[in-house]
Amino acid sequence: MRIIKFLITLSITLGLVYTLNNQLVINNQPIPPLGKFLDPFQGFWQNATSDPVPYSSEEGLEGLTAPVKIQYDSAFVPHIFAKNKEDLFFAQGFIIAQHRLWQMDFQTYAASGRISVLIGKQALQFDQLQRRKGMVYGAEKALEAMANDPELYAYILKYTEGVNSYINGLKYKDLPVEYKLLDYTPEPWTPLKSALLLQYMIDNLTGWDQDIEKTNAYNLFGKDIFQQLYPNYSAEIDPIAPTPSTGWDFDSLKTTPTPDSIVFNDGFISEVTEMPDPDNGSNNWAVSGWKTKSGNPILSSDMHLGLNLPSLWFLIELSAPDYNTMGFALAGNVGVVAGFNQYNAWAFTDVSRDERDWYKITFTDENKEEYLFDGTNIKTSKVVEEIKVRGSETVYDTVIYTHHGPIVYDESFPSIEGTDYYALKWIGHYPSRVQKALIELNRSKNYTDYLKALENWDAPAQHVAFASVSGDIAIRVQGLWPNKWKNQGLFIMDGSQKSMEWPEFIPTDHYAFQHNPNRGFVSSANQHSVDQSYPYWQGWASPDNYRGRRINSILSGYDSASITPKHMMELQQDDYGILPSEVLPLLLDSMRNVRSDITTDSIFTSLSSWNYHYNADYFAPVAFLSWWQNIKRLLWDEMRNEEIALNSPTDYQTIHLFKNGIPSGLVDNKHTAMSETLNDIISMGYDSMKHDLQIWIKKNEKELNWGNYKSTSIIHLARIPALSTMNIHVNGEDDAVNSTKRNHGPSQRIVVEMSNPPQAWAVIPGGQSGNPGNPAYDNMIEAWREGSYLKMNFLQEPVDSNIIILNQTLVPDKQ
Repeated sequence: MRIIKFLITLSITLGLVYTLNNQLVINNQPIPPLGKFLDPFQGFWQNATSDPVPYSSEEGLEGLTAPVKIQYDSAFVPHIFAKNKEDLFFAQGFIIAQHRLWQMDFQTYAASGRISVLIGKQALQFDQLQRRKGMVYGAEKALEAMANDPELYAYILKYTEGVNSYINGLKYKDLPVEYKLLDYTPEPWTPLKSALLLQYMIDNLTGWDQDIEKTNAYNLFGKDIFQQLYPNYSAEIDPIAPTPSTGWDFDSLKTTPTPDSIVFNDGFISEVTEMPDPDNGSNNWAVSGWKTKSGNPILSSDMHLGLNLPSLWFLIELSAPDYNTMGFALAGNVGVVAGFNQYNAWAFTDVSRDERDWYKITFTDENKEEYLFDGTNIKTSKVVEEIKVRGSETVYDTVIYTHHGPIVYDESFPSIEGTDYYALKWIGHYPSRVQKALIELNRSKNYTDYLKALENWDAPAQHVAFASVSGDIAIRVQGLWPNKWKNQGLFIMDGSQKSMEWPEFIPTDHYAFQHNPNRGFVSSANQHSVDQSYPYWQGWASPDNYRGRRINSILSGYDSASITPKHMMELQQDDYGILPSEVLPLLLDSMRNVRSDITTDSIFTSLSSWNYHYNADYFAPVAFLSWWQNIKRLLWDEMRNEEIALNSPTDYQTIHLFKNGIPSGLVDNKHTAMSETLNDIISMGYDSMKHDLQIWIKKNEKELNWGNYKSTSIIHLARIPALSTMNIHVNGEDDAVNSTKRNHGPSQRIVVEMSNPPQAWAVIPGGQSGNPGNPAYDNMIEAWREGSYLKMNFLQEPVDSNIIILNQTLVPDKQ
């Protein structure tokens, strides 16, 4: 039905276009050659009728050294059984390509900055940025590291062969519909493409920083006010790995002395390049057996990323001698990312620290052949990037590389004033061994194996939670981190000074961790990893101050021998907001003080009785969010400066300043003639909120509740509305455990009880198939929305091929 709906939409848009066999561009959007696209024997109709459910339980794959058995369950999850790991990964490559070829291929185009060749010049700046960031450069470094491990590289080559085996068997009629829409064909898969997908994830999780904005803020407000607005640590933290009562069991390395001055850019930058969503992150936790009803540890995970179709993750079981694992695979990479095997379960959240730094480069000649560093001239290297643009001329962009990294900002990109040059130092440019770490986690058997596997994990920095059938639980703050001096990288640094260099990396045995803590659980939700007594400077990017506190509060409240998997599912669905619980009473009191008749206002009444749950049927969350956003807009009007790129203080810090005093001169709104107090700002924000909501009602003509207002949508990767699922009524908000926003939220959920064998329940906001004509394209969305889970069939060995393997649905009790 999605394909038919899309065809109707397309036909109306084209107005019965007569040119059928050549691709058109209308309103800067490529339109497929309709003769081929509408052909009933070759075109999109084949995508609507092919790809049956379920697939055959047998797959005859050429290129194997021994027979491989592939079975599907009723959730469309493939279970692959091979006699050796080489055949296993060949089959994995084939099967994932069979279901997700266009997705994995398109994401490599995005990672490498090649979208313009598909859709035209509207993607040019995006492609330039990907090239200037050094995405391919980083992927090539990672591939070199993979190639230096013969066993791992053999698996990657077999995976590549499997993908290409599927590609080589395709005819036009078999192509995923997106190839037909965009009128191109898949390229051969390569190991570099797999490395690019890992680079894509590294960029997603480390590609957000505030160095430029904070440099601007420091220069605008001065040191004292800056420190009040942007502290390194929040006043209240609940760290992931608190300092043990006996202290850390290592002698920390000495740091390079902090330079006399660490702010060298005395001007202002008006524009920053596009960055990933700052809320990219996750929840995970593991509880000890003595806290669970069954006596077995339980691990839970939900990773917060963009919500797209096809879904980011692909559920799969992989089984071969000494390798039996199940969980979420990244389409295009070997093995399972987050999941479990017979012995262990593991899951990830982002560390949320600043893993990108910017260096101001001083060139010593007009041709930018050399730059100044430590009193001498250093030669640059140049890469001419050839960016092919559909329907237009090829664009050539010369990227200059320094030893700090590539020049991203210059006189022509993105559109900044002046002639300053800024190079990007990024953890993503270092050789990554993450693929090795994942393979080792997949076949780990105990806590020692878990630690050994993580020795290979370098980027992106992650909190890796762990639970085992042996009873162990643990979490580690894992990832390369230089031994920086305090505040290093907080601002733009002087690329000519040696003291600004990244120092040596912290030894892995100095990473913070928890193992079987007395409280009976470990958890992370992108909050501060450590407290201030940890001996190494961390350089936080955007730590969360709410979800982690909520999770820890709930887990601490459970009695011993009481927790069940359903309880963990309920916690993943928790939509209580600590943020509004801490600030809304202050706002309401302020209104009562300045407006004696406010208590008769219906919106005020609704807010006064709100229980702080972001329920899709409620009105109060709408009014609160709009009011809060208007207050911040009015209060931090100094940040709304088109000539200076600035970020407002965090929600947490704004509330802290509400309670403890806002720096002098910042309360008054500069855009009005009067001199406002904080109460005035709150009152003005209330009036703006009421005005905004009236406009929303007139524009949308639907009930104003949280579900409609938030309008969570799962968008097709090519931004095709007819292939997307729009306006999903789902509870939660970014500061709640169920961290669901408009196009962002839990990209998967899983709960694993470490029984023998483990039992697991999971769901994704989409489905297993990448074909919009397949029922399994989006068949899990409703389960994801309502908070139910599908039981994972961890088979470990083939079953009777005539038996349909059912996935039982589990719905947690509603709070």
